[in-house]
Amino acid sequence: MPLSRSLSMTSLSGVLPAWEEDELPVEDLLLFEVAWEVTNKVGGIYTVIQTKAKITVDEWGENYYMMGPYFEQNFKTQVEGCEPPNPAIRKAMDALIHNGCQVHFGRWLIEGSPFVILFDIGSAAWNLDRWKGDLWEACKIGLPYHDREANDSLILGSLIAWFFKELTDELGDKPNVIAHFHEWQAGPGVILSRARKIPMATVFTTHATLLGRYLCAGNADFYNNLGKFDIDKEAGERQIYHRYCLERAAVHCAHVFTTVSQITAVEASHMLHRTPDVVTPNGLNVKKFSAMHEFQNLHSTSKARIQEFVRGHFYGHLDFNLEKTLFFFIAGRYEFSNKGADIFLESLSRLNYLLRVHRNDMTVVVFFIMPAKTNNFNVESLKGQAVRKQLWDTAHTVKEKFGKRLYDALLKGTIPDMDSILDRDDFTIMKRAIFATQRHSLPPVTTHNVLDDSTDPILSNIRRIGLFNARKDRVKIIFHPEFLSSTSPLLPMDYEDFVRGCNLGVFPSYYEPWGYTPGECTVMGIPSVTTNLSGFGCFMEEHVSDPAAYGVYIVDRRSCSPEESCNQLTQFMFSFCQQSLRQRVIQRNRTERLSDLLDWRYLGRFYIHARHLALNRAFPDKFKMDPMYPLKTEGFRYPRPYSVPPSPTASIHSTPHHSDDDDEPYDEDEEAERDRLNIKAPFVLGAVP
Repeated sequence: MPLSRSLSMTSLSGVLPAWEEDELPVEDLLLFEVAWEVTNKVGGIYTVIQTKAKITVDEWGENYYMMGPYFEQNFKTQVEGCEPPNPAIRKAMDALIHNGCQVHFGRWLIEGSPFVILFDIGSAAWNLDRWKGDLWEACKIGLPYHDREANDSLILGSLIAWFFKELTDELGDKPNVIAHFHEWQAGPGVILSRARKIPMATVFTTHATLLGRYLCAGNADFYNNLGKFDIDKEAGERQIYHRYCLERAAVHCAHVFTTVSQITAVEASHMLHRTPDVVTPNGLNVKKFSAMHEFQNLHSTSKARIQEFVRGHFYGHLDFNLEKTLFFFIAGRYEFSNKGADIFLESLSRLNYLLRVHRNDMTVVVFFIMPAKTNNFNVESLKGQAVRKQLWDTAHTVKEKFGKRLYDALLKGTIPDMDSILDRDDFTIMKRAIFATQRHSLPPVTTHNVLDDSTDPILSNIRRIGLFNARKDRVKIIFHPEFLSSTSPLLPMDYEDFVRGCNLGVFPSYYEPWGYTPGECTVMGIPSVTTNLSGFGCFMEEHVSDPAAYGVYIVDRRSCSPEESCNQLTQFMFSFCQQSLRQRVIQRNRTERLSDLLDWRYLGRFYIHARHLALNRAFPDKFKMDPMYPLKTEGFRYPRPYSVPPSPTASIHSTPHHSDDDDEPYDEDEEAERDRLNIKAPFVLGAVP
């Protein structure tokens, strides 16, 4: 049962109108979802299918199955083996097993506990040459012998198509089968299933086009030249032409083609030459992050842990007030330009200048959480944490002596002086502790020894802009080239706790088909910066009248030059630094209220529509849809909060200095109720083609 929340941080799902489309007869259907990331965490698609599992299982029950490759270690640690509840599935599996191909069945131990069918690629590799011939006969696509990933995807696709052939032969006309395939690695399964005329409905989702990723990684002016690329030539030059052909063939073979955002839909129309039928935005299981009134307390608790790390990292240079320090961060795959780390670093240099010129007493500590090649922790970083711990132990030892002597003196009715409470040894211990904190070098900008130090993009740009954590700098940088873990001896925090403790997430991506990182910030009540070239940014622009008022700052990277985008990002961060403590607390409340926009309970309906459309196209006599009637889905359209003026920075005083008792007019319960009353229906799914 979902957690209830107060009106001030309410779930607005009760305001959503009922889904107008007729519900599918799930008892007469079987739904299969195919992805390389099933039980196999290698990218963002893993998050999509893992978080969506709960609502899909709630809807489909034992008629929902996930399919993917078998990896022994993943199966042992994430899957509970069991027997299939459906005898037809057991027979289809046995048909493959009796022919020497291993198939494993069980429950994936995540929320919802969905059934999984995992195919052992290694056990079927002896069929590869024959299956390459089948693929050539089906669509004239050849795969080179040296591309292991493409060959593995063909083996998986061939096994899945074989499984579906056995299953549909066993089932007959009822129940009907829906198969939803994710990304090009699952593409051969769609191609072979359609080529063999297997009677089932197919959906194919691309989360990002293959060629789009490669072009953007090569610093191409992608969005201004979408219609000008010679696609075959570009794919060939990057030696991915066969992969591109697999992806494009899968897109055109599927009954329904979907993408995760409007910006990716535009990209797919040019790169893959098919306009998506449905946009299926990525959601989150918001219940997991729901903390009711506690989310502000969780922010304070996690922030205190980050402050402890900062005390150690900057020992000897801790001449800034941690109570007036903001923590910004960027996280994700190390794609320097695609993730916007280039524009972020340049903006930090300009922010540092503005804070110094305006004599702002606020300090900004920025974390870069991006995995790079390292060989170990930085010695200076480890030493800093050891010095901090030693100081803490010294302070506690002296405090215990101090407290006992003070207590004894007060019992005697006297107010002691310092000399009678602390003896010479105590002063000696404290002086030695102070001397131990002396440092003759600047605090390191990285926590690890980066292998390619001289050519690393982040470190090279830090050298260029000269942000070396000097005393005069108001912006400090910490590059943590590893994903966070609670078992780390340096910064022992999980990613979720770290995000909760930060003040602002900055993700100025140039290429981001969706963008889970700002979404995770939103559901945890942490403001974030995104762009109108990310799926998340486009989604928020469509649903929220004034995203900045709700703590979602959207940098324009579509119509502005890089210089203008950099200045806009700088202004967003500088304005954020000017906010008072009270204003930041109010903004976190507003940000958290947007979490329902990203809940799978709301966004899952787009998948329902895609399945219904696929059934209509595969079995038009059984599943009818009126092509003239646009199937509507009501959405959110948040107005600007009444307490916020039209400009997102107009509520901030002209002076950079604020007191923490700024009295911004704000009634949280009243504002939340107005949000409820002002929800609009901003969009429809569109007419059925």
